[in-house]
Order: sequence, then C-alpha cells, then structure tokens
Amino acid sequence: MKILVAIKLVAALDEDFEIREDGCDADPDYLDYQLNEWDDYSWEVALQLAEKFPDKIEAIPVTVGPERAEAGLRKCLAKGGERGIRVWDESLEGSDPMVIGHLLAAVAKREQATMVLAGTLASDHAYAQTGMCAAAELGWAHIAVVSRLDLDPEASEANVRRELEGGIEEELAIQLPAVMTIQLGINEPRYASLRGIKQAKAKPLETLTPSELGLSPQEVGEAGSLSQVRRMYIPEKGQAELIEGTPAEQATRLAEIIKELRGDA
Repeated sequence: MKILVAIKLVAALDEDFEIREDGCDADPDYLDYQLNEWDDYSWEVALQLAEKFPDKIEAIPVTVGPERAEAGLRKCLAKGGERGIRVWDESLEGSDPMVIGHLLAAVAKREQATMVLAGTLASDHAYAQTGMCAAAELGWAHIAVVSRLDLDPEASEANVRRELEGGIEEELAIQLPAVMTIQLGINEPRYASLRGIKQAKAKPLETLTPSELGLSPQEVGEAGSLSQVRRMYIPEKGQAELIEGTPAEQATRLAEIIKELRGDA
C-alpha cells in the first residue's frame, strides 16, 4: 500500500519587500521558503502508519515545484521514507490548485497509490483546494480537516475523525482509495536527527514532467488554470486616533472627525 503525501514550500515575506514588475506576485528576492506547516503534520501521519506496518505501507512525499522545492522533500526524507517525487517544468508556471490537483492525481495513478494525504491548506495562499481537486480528478472518496486517522492496510476502509464548525467533531468510515486533508494538531511532528539529515541527501528524488504524466501544455500553467492572479498590491495605510477624555469630550472630538471627513470644516 502506497501513501502519497503532497508537500509544498510556502513563501514567507521579509519585513521589507517589493512587488514584482508584472504586479502579480512578490519579488522572489524578498521571499524565504519553508515547508508548509500543515504538510509537516500530514507527513507525520504517513510516517507513523509506515512504521506501524513496515512491510505493508510505503510513504512517499510528492511536490510540484522548481528545483528549490527539493529542499522540502529532503526535509521530509530526513525524518523517514526512502524516496521522493518532484513534478516540474517551465510550463507549470502560473498553475492554480486545479492543475496541481490534476498532477497529484496523475502521480497517484502512476504509483498505484491507495491514499493521498495533503495539508488542509497552505499558509501562503490558503486556497484549501488542492487535495479536493486531486480527489475529483481521481474519482476517489475524500474528507477534509481530518483530526484523527485509524487505518488497517488490509481493510477496505479507514476510520476518520474530522473537525466541523463550532468545535464539533465527526467520526465516520471512508472507503479506500481516498484523499484526505490533514488538520494541525493531529499529532506532534518529529524533529529530524543529524543522521537522518545526512542520509536524506543520498535518498533518490525522481523528477517528472507533465508530459510524462500524460498532461499536455494546454492542461497546465495559466492555459489550464481556472483562476489567475490579476494583481497583487500593498493596500494604502489608513490612520487611527485614540479618543480620550470624558464621554462628552469624546463625543465632541468624534463629531469633529466626522465633519473633517465630510469636508464640513
């Protein structure tokens, strides 16, 4: 049984940054990249299952991204697992979650996986769509915001607990194969040992292109995406004033501010 875990390096802005010339993203010179927090929990879920059933489950991290994304795969492999998969070529620039979901689904089919795990969302764009898009493409059962997962690799279903609104949780069984998006707090992700970090450098990373997965240039990138970033900008800063004094003095000052904004002064 193979469990694919979708991981992503998310961009974190420096305190001072600039927008790219085309106005659609932040200048990469001002970005730091780190493993998405939700994906850290997803990978820990897969590792714990692989350790519980070492002869029956293989956990494989998968990412869609340029060469720098290999750092995320290496970070995962430093904690466990024997290999990783990266999907990329230049045609994938501008891909939305739907395209990423299609690519993950293609990898799942190629690997004959039984389960795909992903973080509930990514901390940079927070779309929370990639896992569900992969499930739709695969035609698999899917559950979002999973806070507990019990799995027997010999069974045809898994027992799951998921978060609902208002602090309510739901317990249910889901038929396999399935896609699940994992919530924070489902476990406590381990730290990579120095030995694990060294070993991860030698573990194989397979790089695949969209064409090798059966996707044409018209199905990926901006051409295949249903949504595109039109503009990114820094909002104009407003102003605030703390009104002090007695209630009467506060009311007087508030009236003055309203007149100033209306141009009645």
